[in-house]
Amino acid sequence: MKEKVLETIKKYNLIENGDKLVLAVSGGPDSMAMLNILNEIKKEGIIDFYFCVAHINHMIREEAKDDEEYVKKYCEQNKIDFYSKSIDVRKLANNNKVGTEEEGRIVRYKFFDEVSEKTSSNKIAIAHNKNDKAETIIMNMMRGSGITGLKGIEAKRGKYIRPLIECERFEIENYCEEEKLNPRIDKTNFENTYTRNKIRNIVIPYIKKEFNPNIIETLNRLSELVTDEENYVEKQVESTYKKLLIEENKKEIILNLKLFNNEEKVIKSRVILYTITKLFGTSKGIEKVHIEDIIKLCSNNVGNKYLTPNKNIKILVKNHKIYFTREN
Repeated sequence: MKEKVLETIKKYNLIENGDKLVLAVSGGPDSMAMLNILNEIKKEGIIDFYFCVAHINHMIREEAKDDEEYVKKYCEQNKIDFYSKSIDVRKLANNNKVGTEEEGRIVRYKFFDEVSEKTSSNKIAIAHNKNDKAETIIMNMMRGSGITGLKGIEAKRGKYIRPLIECERFEIENYCEEEKLNPRIDKTNFENTYTRNKIRNIVIPYIKKEFNPNIIETLNRLSELVTDEENYVEKQVESTYKKLLIEENKKEIILNLKLFNNEEKVIKSRVILYTITKLFGTSKGIEKVHIEDIIKLCSNNVGNKYLTPNKNIKILVKNHKIYFTREN
């Protein structure tokens, strides 16, 4: 399996000589396999890089403290810098009025960023695998996320890398057994409370049994095809954005209205999302209805009309220009 991970690293240029990594390690099979493999790669000098381990205790399960001690012990035995943090995720989720699963994800990534900044690391390694990717694609399909959602989990996105993304779960479990890692098992993974668990424990086994025993591989092939096409579309969108651009600064982006209206609807939609992301850092909260409203507003061509897709961004159309303004 180490060779397979190395191939993935080389294929997507995930780790290079001189890189500094934060490894997100829960103590489960996936993250322990990633930790052990990257530790071997480093020891053998195949790639010259530094890494430390970040572990977060969500304080949900009674065994959580044992998970933390398990990861800490591995790091001590292998002389690896270890960082941990305990946060009452359930309490935080209630206070913020969001789901426990979503709050847990927010808390984890915030902590990984903190460790990354503290250690001056340039990459964060997450132990997502092929099965996780398939599950994510199904989740995105059910949410109506569009073509982009069919990409699932990418091997590399910004500073986040996923060395195990081309490994199936059974391979990881076999590796842990062969290496006698005795990873921690999160029993909540077998409880069908969260959407992902239902997909993992009910939907995918049913599809395997009744329709396609190779559904994990099939969905991953679909992801590869979609990713290739999406990469092409993204290049076209970036090119179109540059053609439409009149002015760009931290508070405002101005586009040419006439040229925008001449584009196909799919490009218009993508340019809107691209512009908002460029200005605000994310397009989260911008839904299909907002995109439709903005396109309709632009097609009117006249007046000082504006709409606010969320509390931070204002879209104004006047004087043959489209103004995307950051409100705060």
